[in-house]
Amino acid sequence: MLMIMLGSLMAKASEQPVVVFVHGMFMTGESWGPWEEDFRRRGYDTVAPSWPGRDRPPAELMRDPDPVLRELTLPDVVESYREELRALEGRRVVLVGHSMGGLVVQLLLQEGLAEAGVAIDPAPPHGISSNKWSFLRSNLPVLAPTRAPIVPSLRWFRYAFAHTMPDEEVQHVYETWVVPESRRVGKGPTTKDAAVDFERQRPPLLLIAGEEDHIIPASLVRKVANRYAKGPSVTELRAFPGRTHWIVGQEGWEEVADEVAGWLEQQLR
Repeated sequence: MLMIMLGSLMAKASEQPVVVFVHGMFMTGESWGPWEEDFRRRGYDTVAPSWPGRDRPPAELMRDPDPVLRELTLPDVVESYREELRALEGRRVVLVGHSMGGLVVQLLLQEGLAEAGVAIDPAPPHGISSNKWSFLRSNLPVLAPTRAPIVPSLRWFRYAFAHTMPDEEVQHVYETWVVPESRRVGKGPTTKDAAVDFERQRPPLLLIAGEEDHIIPASLVRKVANRYAKGPSVTELRAFPGRTHWIVGQEGWEEVADEVAGWLEQQLR
């Protein structure tokens, strides 16, 4: 019996983890498609679940947003990923999140629900903010005193997500991936629902910043890294010059994926 138990433990330790990709606001799990292909080629299994309110094509949702977005909150999103992780019980798991998905990764990681996590251009935990104009301007739609879903314009998306990219590329991304979003989720980082205990022991975390990001400035990601630096857990920061908030899809995203994969390999040895 002891040999069987040891064999089972050794098999689990040697298997490649499942990479759970966590998208951010205004996106769906399908936006991780190129990353999933990349990590599967590296030998990982992957999943990229979508948040609630995204069960129709983006163009249809932009015309007629799902009513669930009026009520969807950050805790709802976090719980949807807890459910995904429960379904993977018995498997090794790592988390890779972008934007609000990067905050979700931090919240799940402090619960010990994965072996490691990567937060790319992450929304900040409660109590950390920025006074940069690009941050304030990009986040203005969230502040409107209504529960009506945000239906982002191409102009807003270009400024907040992709201002250095060619117009035709921005339009392609917008028409292919962008969906309406819940204002309540967007307000999440301003509430204690987004609280992180920076002193808690947790699995390793990699923070990634795009130096040209408007909606989540690199300086804001550095603030988060500095808060974690005072704690007991492994936290590392990488910053990529010339990258916007769409760092996960703009030209050169493969370099970011290589960095993520290399870091995960080091942590999972």
